[in-house]
Amino acid sequence: MKILQDLINRKARKQKSLAILIDPDKITEISSITNLIALAKECYIDFFFVGGSLITRDNLNEVIQQLKLNCDIPTVLFPGNNMQINHDADAILFLSLISGRNADLLIGQHVNAAPLLKKSQLEVISTGYMLVNSASTSAASYMSNTIPIPPDKHSIASSTALAGEMLGMKLIYMDAGSGSKQAITQKMIRKVNEAISCPLIVGGGITSAQLVQEALVAGADVIVIGNAIEKNPDLMIEVSEKIYDFNKSLNIH
Repeated sequence: MKILQDLINRKARKQKSLAILIDPDKITEISSITNLIALAKECYIDFFFVGGSLITRDNLNEVIQQLKLNCDIPTVLFPGNNMQINHDADAILFLSLISGRNADLLIGQHVNAAPLLKKSQLEVISTGYMLVNSASTSAASYMSNTIPIPPDKHSIASSTALAGEMLGMKLIYMDAGSGSKQAITQKMIRKVNEAISCPLIVGGGITSAQLVQEALVAGADVIVIGNAIEKNPDLMIEVSEKIYDFNKSLNIH
């Protein structure tokens, strides 16, 4: 459990991490991947998350291969369904959508995927996945046919995360959804972080270094940036600098 243990160790040191989310559906040319990899290496990105709510292009394997060929940054699958499995990745977030009541995404698809994952060399990381409502309906909430947690219901969010951890999940992932116009509030991140002891991943709607700073202060252990980088590649530099400065302030290098 190399990647999970790394995340646990980082949390113990209060060290923050940055993950770049790559949606294969949005990769139209492989050259865009190589450019992204080059920038990620310069910015000392910690993880690549790969996946999406809906995959219509048959290029998941190619994206993973390019990542593995061109860098040593760990590649972690972030699957929207049990079809998004690639054995060349390093790990998979075995997501259970604990914020919803769709049994298929709580346990159903996992039953189908488990035998394949058992035979693979992938590090399988049990992850409680929580969708939080934003200003608009996200692809994740639409495709999952679930109602996200309202942004002001902090006790529901913290209790949901705590229940996930008590059920044995090793990570909690709070997501406002890809392309969200609104990030998860500081107060909700703080309340969830206070309720759990496992690493907390936060993504969706993080479009500025200021929002990153707020999430870090509130207790996020891993920040995930995706759509925002497509619109503003320089954001990766700004965000990585913010995380570097935060870690440096804690004498973490």
